[in-house]
Amino acid sequence: MPLINFKYSDLCDLLGEKVPQETLVERIPMIGADMHDTEPGCDDMGVEFFPDRPDLYSVEGLARAMRAFLDIEPGMRKYDVGRSGVEVTVDQSVKSVRPWFLCGIVRDVEVTDEFLRSLMELQEKLHITIGRKRSKLAIGIHDLSKVEPPFTYRLADPHSVRFVPLAMDEEMDLEEILTKNEKGRAYAHLLDGYTGYPVIQDRDGSVLSFPPIINGVLTTVTVGRHDLFVDVTGNDYKAVKGALDIVCTALAERGGRIESVTMHDGDRTFESPDLTPSVRRFSASACDRFLGTELGPEGMVECLRRMGMDASAEGDEVTAVIPSVRLDIMHDVDLYEDVATGYGFERFGGPYSLVQTAGSSLPVTVFMESLRDIMIGLGYTEVTTLTLSNPQDEFVISGLPEIDVVKVLNPITEDHTCLRAYLMPSLVKILRHNKHRDLPQRIFEVGYVVRDGHTRPRLCAMATASKTSFTEIKSLTESVLREIAIDCTLDACDIPTFVPGRGARVMFDGKEVGIFGEMSPAVVVGYEITHPIIFMELDLEPIMAEKRGTLF
Repeated sequence: MPLINFKYSDLCDLLGEKVPQETLVERIPMIGADMHDTEPGCDDMGVEFFPDRPDLYSVEGLARAMRAFLDIEPGMRKYDVGRSGVEVTVDQSVKSVRPWFLCGIVRDVEVTDEFLRSLMELQEKLHITIGRKRSKLAIGIHDLSKVEPPFTYRLADPHSVRFVPLAMDEEMDLEEILTKNEKGRAYAHLLDGYTGYPVIQDRDGSVLSFPPIINGVLTTVTVGRHDLFVDVTGNDYKAVKGALDIVCTALAERGGRIESVTMHDGDRTFESPDLTPSVRRFSASACDRFLGTELGPEGMVECLRRMGMDASAEGDEVTAVIPSVRLDIMHDVDLYEDVATGYGFERFGGPYSLVQTAGSSLPVTVFMESLRDIMIGLGYTEVTTLTLSNPQDEFVISGLPEIDVVKVLNPITEDHTCLRAYLMPSLVKILRHNKHRDLPQRIFEVGYVVRDGHTRPRLCAMATASKTSFTEIKSLTESVLREIAIDCTLDACDIPTFVPGRGARVMFDGKEVGIFGEMSPAVVVGYEITHPIIFMELDLEPIMAEKRGTLF
């Protein structure tokens, strides 16, 4: 989870009043966080936030949220957005590489050492989390006084544009940056396969940024009062817009004035950033049922205002006005969660029950555990295999009777296209991967297969050695049946899985419940095994049904 470090005194300045540190330590976790490295009386504090709240990844965002949560300033924080008159053009050539580009200006920002560190931390945390290590978005923050608008976002030839990258003093072209610069090497994979690279340039051709790789040294932000230009590029519009809104509002919390720029993107012309909140309505009675509360519409309005939203109620309907920085609000249940948070998680629940209860294992679990003990006692090692398989292994190579299987709609690999109908093919794969190990190898699995749309428990045991025999696997099968006290009969089995005359069926109550025998050499070779194999497989469901009255 993202960790932010800040000063207690700085947080109080942003809150607008001095809140006791112990109150903050107690209340901050209630909005979805974990206090980290915070000592009483020490000015240094650390908070680890849940990943669903990127708007809280800075002390500025935390202060905005806590002002509402502590009832210092409940409701939605509103930011005036003026017009800067600055124009930005998005060249359509860049659409094939990194299509989304939004930007904004924040003027008169007093940048201190402490704030600069906070700003850089916010930028990197957004890169790593919602930016997916810059693959979804990349953020640039620039000193506007060093460049001349209008700005252009375009695709450039890797050798046609040269500039000095951030924290360096040597001019490089775009291709050299990807091979010689530390950041360039780290993120070069994001531009693999492209013949042109995106750049942001001013009127004179000076480079502000080479997204998503690195900014230019020209627009480096330093300590002092500055007008800042913020750009966000990426492949996901919602993430790009959300990151821009979060950064601009964090700067505004420090006293900056947000101004929009005029974006020319193909046939579209619009102002950015657009902090217009979204509106969502939900049923108060449905929320109460979901949470197990009796807050009612007016109570929910109060809770939502404590979460930094504006809200109103009419009848059973609650209308929530959601700030543009709240990227986590996607469904009604997300608003239910905010109602619960604003109400206070510490207020949920009732008295502890004094009734003592005891848990117990399910009958099927008891039976399967007993089988595991039996097989281990017979000298076999338990394995656990995947329930995904494929018809080639299940039926074609194995020679087992083919049945309808549950198919995977969008399989990732050819090896995992259906749910298994037998355990045997899965266990053979274990032997195949371990054929370089010493012999003999004896393994078993008590697991589930899927037949006729239902999961059914099965036991499969398998052994490979330089010499194996039908007598050995027959003795194992009879030992298992004896231990679970089931009377079964054995009949000949002529399926191609077995050597002719060396396979048998286990019959119970007139129905086949299992098979055992020596695996056919053709099947052994088909699975790429080099030594003979014997195996047995039992369907446990009819056996458990018979034993329910005595075993369970």
